Amino acid sequence: MIGVPSAIVAGIAGVAAYVAVHPRAQLFGPTVCRTRSAKQLALTFDDGPNPAITPQLLDLFAKHNVKATFFLVGKFVRECPELTKEIGARGHVIGNHTDTHPNLFFCGPDETKEQLVRCQEAIHRASWAAPRWFRPPFGFRSPWTIETAQRHGMRTAMWTLLPGDWRAKPAEWLIERMKPIAASGTGTPACAPEPRANASATTGPVICLHDGDYTHQNGDRQRTLEALAYWLPRWRDLGFEFVTMDQAL
Repeated sequence: MIGVPSAIVAGIAGVAAYVAVHPRAQLFGPTVCRTRSAKQLALTFDDGPNPAITPQLLDLFAKHNVKATFFLVGKFVRECPELTKEIGARGHVIGNHTDTHPNLFFCGPDETKEQLVRCQEAIHRASWAAPRWFRPPFGFRSPWTIETAQRHGMRTAMWTLLPGDWRAKPAEWLIERMKPIAASGTGTPACAPEPRANASATTGPVICLHDGDYTHQNGDRQRTLEALAYWLPRWRDLGFEFVTMDQAL
């Protein structure tokens, strides 16, 4: 009899953890983690803008005619308004990644709203554009996170592939982790926090990478840059179209 309530509590906790973080979970509100076509590839970047890497990424994307989506942290936007403006001016989509990058699962409704609004205001002040997309830090949502984003005109973007480029690993390691995109043939691994090659015939991948480090400015993301320099021409040769989150729908 004592074991039954414990099992129920454990089950509820497991469901809550799944709903809060898994990119496919929709119970706390709708999220987008795939593109609408098997040959559409959406590159997204969290935790910038980062003066040490973001400008190099923008140049790399210009070289390969790639458009991407950048989910920016408000405190870094205020430090780098010109870089924020340049991201938008180069045709990339700017999204909201909160003001200070907290775990929103532990934030109440008022704090969640403040995080989104302060980031929204910082981006608008720098770029004169209001973000239409939001990504929760670490992927964690609470029951009111997505609803708060919707009230402020934003859809919530998750991901299909999370290669783990924040880890202190060499570029060769990251290149291998990004291999499922090419190996799947259609480029559509199932939504998962780790790379998989389980393909779908009708949808394409949203890749979550990082051009910044939420703990400090000028974070080292050189391995991300090197891995993309390797993969971009190869993905293009496989017939992928690079799209922003706006175009993904």
